[in-house]
Amino acid sequence: MSIGEVLALLQGEFPDVSISKIRFLEGEGLIEPERSPSGYRKFSYADVERLRYILGEQRDRYLPLRVIKDRLEAADREDRPVTPPRALPGEAPPEVRLTRKELLAAAELDEETLTELEDFGLLAAVARHYDAEALAVARSVGALAAFGLRARHLRVVKAAAEREATLVEQAIAPLLRRRGPGAIDRADETAKEISGLLLELHASLLRSAVRGGLGR
Repeated sequence: MSIGEVLALLQGEFPDVSISKIRFLEGEGLIEPERSPSGYRKFSYADVERLRYILGEQRDRYLPLRVIKDRLEAADREDRPVTPPRALPGEAPPEVRLTRKELLAAAELDEETLTELEDFGLLAAVARHYDAEALAVARSVGALAAFGLRARHLRVVKAAAEREATLVEQAIAPLLRRRGPGAIDRADETAKEISGLLLELHASLLRSAVRGGLGR
C-alpha cells in the first residue's frame, strides 16, 4: 500500500494521524516500510498493524515513543507480532485523565518545564487533571526543548492557533444558527475538516518560509 492508502485505513480509528506523523515514526525507527525502485514507500498489512499498535499505545496508555520502541524491538527479537489494542464496536477510546505526576512521566517533562507551560498558558489542568490535548502539548514542547525552544518561545504558536480557531468558529457559525436536527454534528464535522485544511496550509507555509530563510 502507498502511504496515502495507509492513512485512509488509519484515520477512522485515529483521526489525528497524518502523513507527516507516519513519516516521523519511520524517521524514529519504529516502522520500516519497503521502498519501490523509484523510492516510494510500500507498506504491508504488518506495517499497518504495527502503526495501529504505536498509535494505540500513545493514545490509550500515554506511553512515550521511547518505551513503545523498546517494546517493539523486544517483540522483533522474539519474532512475535504486536497486537494493537482495540476498542469494542461502538466503544469510545478511553478518556485521558492524568494527574500532574502521571503527565510528567508520560511526557518525560520536568516540573520546571511543566510549570513554565502553565505560566505561559500553553496548557492547563481541569479539576486538577490533564486531558489528551495537554499531553500532546507537553510531549511536543518536550521534543522542541532538545532544540533549545522553551515555552516562552512558543507563545507565537499559541497565538497563531487561537487566530485560526477564530476562523473555524466564523466558518461554522451559520451551521450552528440553523438549530435543526444534526446541526451540531454537522458543525463539528465541518470544524474538523476546516481545522485539518488549516493545519495542512500552515505546514506548507511554514516549510516554504523555512526554505526561504535557508536560501538567504
